[in-house]
Amino acid sequence: MGHSKAADIATIGRISAVPAILQVIRELTGLRFAAVARVTEESWTACAVLDSLEFGLQVGGELDLVTTLCHEIRSSHRAVVIDKASEDPHYRHHHTPRIYKFESYISVPVFRTDGSFFGTICALDPNPAALTSSSIQSTMESFARMLALQIEAEENQQRTEAALLQERQTAELREQFIAVLGHDLRNPLFAISAGAEMLLRKHPDPASEPRVRNIITSAQRATRLVDDVLDFARGRLGNGIPVNVQPCDDLADTLQHVVTEIHSVNPGRQIHASIGDLRGVHCDRARLGQLLSNLLANAMTHGDPDGDVEVIAEVDHGALMLAVKNQGQIPDEVLPHLFQPYSRPAHGAPQAGLGLGLYIASQIAQSHGGRLHVASTAQSGTLFTFSLPRP
Repeated sequence: MGHSKAADIATIGRISAVPAILQVIRELTGLRFAAVARVTEESWTACAVLDSLEFGLQVGGELDLVTTLCHEIRSSHRAVVIDKASEDPHYRHHHTPRIYKFESYISVPVFRTDGSFFGTICALDPNPAALTSSSIQSTMESFARMLALQIEAEENQQRTEAALLQERQTAELREQFIAVLGHDLRNPLFAISAGAEMLLRKHPDPASEPRVRNIITSAQRATRLVDDVLDFARGRLGNGIPVNVQPCDDLADTLQHVVTEIHSVNPGRQIHASIGDLRGVHCDRARLGQLLSNLLANAMTHGDPDGDVEVIAEVDHGALMLAVKNQGQIPDEVLPHLFQPYSRPAHGAPQAGLGLGLYIASQIAQSHGGRLHVASTAQSGTLFTFSLPRP
């Protein structure tokens, strides 16, 4: 079956996980330009773009195919990974790094589920980066397999008229999607973190210790990003984030630990916590800890940097109320979209992360049968309130 460029761009645009994939690649590699490209015998077309370099390429934009390395990938069906093009024996005299002025580059092929070549997931940067000695290539190849599954899901959904068949195909691909995230992405990140920790223990070196600790921190951050993508997939493509609801007599300890942890990362901020006797609450303790962590992280990032943050948790007639208040104000036009994925403030400096924290918090609330509400005014600040009714 033939696929037009416009149809392929539309298909990639409908896959809501693609922006998260490109953001994770950006966080993992440090490369500031990433894209999903449709590559044919005649053309290179951008289907999705994350551009922090002002490279100038937008969705639908085309490059001269023979000037790209994706032209060679289409022929060889092999990934290309370059740490520093100017010193690479194969690419230092190649025309592509010279034309597009990059030093570091990685590109992996994307094949449709029928084996035909679709295009590439690629990233580049003018600065060199350590790519070949890491598990980044295997991670991106996992993304490519996952993207192939999602392309297939979208095209099936467009072609299929029978609602029952659509639901069965979507359910099957959803489980494959989550399995790829859970296995193929977590394992290499764990290997990176464990290997770096072993280096610190068995081969201590004061000169290299800061770099090794940075590797551990980056791997842990990447793992949290993957966890966010996994929760997003469950909430967006599945039946909601799974929760294990049971009596939690130690919920107060869990919430207090979250407050302490967030404060240790932000020692210059004041967090006033009032956590009452929460015994008797039926919930998923770990998920409510995650909900509070996301709300506190949001308050630290987007609230008034000079204002205090308040946390209140109490039980009234068997119903739990958990609130986080900061001194910042959210514009009225932003409030209706606040719990949507990739929600960002309309102004201010770019923030790290995927913009999924409040979306995941709202999904955790829904999975519990509760409600997450936000109110924001210039006088009273911003108040997030999670209410969980009596079981």
